[in-house]
Amino acid sequence: MAKAPVLTPRADDFPRWYQDVISKAELADNGPVRGTMVIRPYGYGLWERMQAELDARIKETGAENAYFPLLIPQSYLTREADHVEGFAPELAVVTHGGGKELEEPAVVRPTSETIVNEYFSKWVQSYRDLPLLINQWANVVRWELRPRVFLRTSEFLWQEGHTAHATCEEARDFAARIHREVYGDFLENVLATDFVAGRKTVRERFAGAVNTLTLESMMGDGKALQMVTSHELGQNFARAFDTRYLSKDGVQELVWQTSWGATTRMIGALVMIHGDDRGLRVPPRLARIQAVVLAVKGDEAVLAKVREVADRLGAAGVRVRTDDRTDVPFGRRAVDWELKGVPVRVEIGPRDLDAGTATMVRRIPGGKEPVAIDALAALVPAVLEEDQALLLRQSRARRESRTADVSTIEEAAEAAAAGGWARIPWAVLGAEGEARLAERALTVRCLVAEDGSVPEDGDAPGNVAVVARAY
Repeated sequence: MAKAPVLTPRADDFPRWYQDVISKAELADNGPVRGTMVIRPYGYGLWERMQAELDARIKETGAENAYFPLLIPQSYLTREADHVEGFAPELAVVTHGGGKELEEPAVVRPTSETIVNEYFSKWVQSYRDLPLLINQWANVVRWELRPRVFLRTSEFLWQEGHTAHATCEEARDFAARIHREVYGDFLENVLATDFVAGRKTVRERFAGAVNTLTLESMMGDGKALQMVTSHELGQNFARAFDTRYLSKDGVQELVWQTSWGATTRMIGALVMIHGDDRGLRVPPRLARIQAVVLAVKGDEAVLAKVREVADRLGAAGVRVRTDDRTDVPFGRRAVDWELKGVPVRVEIGPRDLDAGTATMVRRIPGGKEPVAIDALAALVPAVLEEDQALLLRQSRARRESRTADVSTIEEAAEAAAAGGWARIPWAVLGAEGEARLAERALTVRCLVAEDGSVPEDGDAPGNVAVVARAY
């Protein structure tokens, strides 16, 4: 009988394949409370790499990290009407503590605009205090009715940035900078992920914002996933919390604000964008382990060479791990590293020692070849860069080949139902057409300008709507 595959083939059942990868690559488990998750060390290692890359880019903008409480007085959320209405179905509320009923219920942080503004209103007094640029790494809770590990969970990890500015233009430009220089750069140059950059429609934008910028990526099954967002909040929260500053002209003015975030959803995106029927394929610049050096057998000479090669690769700047668990069958270990998507495996056995070679296995394009051991330190870094670029090309080619330009609402629905995206003029679709698509579980992922750039106005002539099924 044919041996059963380790993973459900993607073509047979994409959601089941996704769950198989999450489990067998040891990324996460379901938590004990419905909708929660336990992130395992290998999965958390991916998040730590994402954190490091994003945090460095965020700090380059001048933002500093802070921390705000998990519990937020319920009255704070009621101050901004659109905001509380948008989050009301997802709120978790604490009513008892210390064995008695609380005087005021506390909301478990769904996002921090309200509590941040409570303190911004204290910290901002003068134009000299602006811009105020704050970021925090935290967890949030949104009571999810249809959970899926990493993609939609009741508790997840993220970074959320919050800023206050003296003018509308400064806030607008900062939100756009985060969108482009932090998120866009990270997705393209670290996550090796293609995206469409655009602005959300009124129906889809963040509750309480006046504009939401988004980066949307196509998953392996043709569905869309909102990767990150950057919001212009205008003066909505400043007005609700009376966040004012004394201008140079001696006039009390409301600040203009932004907020922006990226979440552990990106780990799920990593699986669905780059994964294949053998498991994960981790972009080399993201990978916590870029290369693993495996001992085929427990020969002392082999083990010594494995450690030596790992040291050489480490000295060449490669994030490397040795696998000398020779009490575990070699085939099982090889499959394990393949499932985890480590970009390069270097396999060394007794015969390799005799020949002065090692077997180099490339996870991303596939294939293996003998390589002189002395050449590995120079070759592996170059291979990693090649494979990083290949993943980005594959991600872009998928979106381009599965996106159709259409002229009617029915054609847009057909393209999305067929496992792709549709581009339709916003003047043809409009808010009424968007509502009709929503009845068929299709959404306008974003609006883009005719030339592919991010439009400055949602109703600008020539705007194009990107339509898809989405996670």
